[in-house]
Amino acid sequence: MKKILDNYLEKMEKYLRPVPVSERIDIINEIKSEMQELQNNGVSDEMIMERLGNPKDLAKAYLGDLITKEKGFSWNRVLIICAFFSLVGFSGMVVIPCLGVIAPTFIVCGAICPCLGLIKLIDQIFHLGLPFADNIGIFVSESFTLNPLVEFILILLTGVLLFLAGIAAWKLLVFYCKKVSGTAKRLFV
Repeated sequence: MKKILDNYLEKMEKYLRPVPVSERIDIINEIKSEMQELQNNGVSDEMIMERLGNPKDLAKAYLGDLITKEKGFSWNRVLIICAFFSLVGFSGMVVIPCLGVIAPTFIVCGAICPCLGLIKLIDQIFHLGLPFADNIGIFVSESFTLNPLVEFILILLTGVLLFLAGIAAWKLLVFYCKKVSGTAKRLFV
């Protein structure tokens, strides 16, 4: 391969550095084989470069595809999102960090709310006197208190709503990444 194509692959590797090594090697090998196939078909290096486009855009497309390929939450996916964020530019400077913080925070809070509500309900039913159990719950006023079971149901609903909002924020983040990285499908025919 000529130096111009090798430089392109080096830039791609640099942009894909946060991606796990095995996936990064697969991506680089895929691009390299595409380049070799085009060369074997008589396509000039300049035409190959034109077809592949900017290495940063191609890396962004691959990162977006890696984000949308995995299902659920994983720390590996968070690292890929961070790498993707560094490549998407200004719009990603607001959308990705906001949704990236909101989604896991809401999911964790949604899981914690019912647990804390259950602790308070058990404390009130069995009069255990657990420390800080009085600070858990829904506060209306000093003179008005809710029935413990009603309060637990409201806390449970709040937890479910927070959890669902976290899942929705995560899906919105993945959708945004898919839209921004849509160039990958146009690059290889």
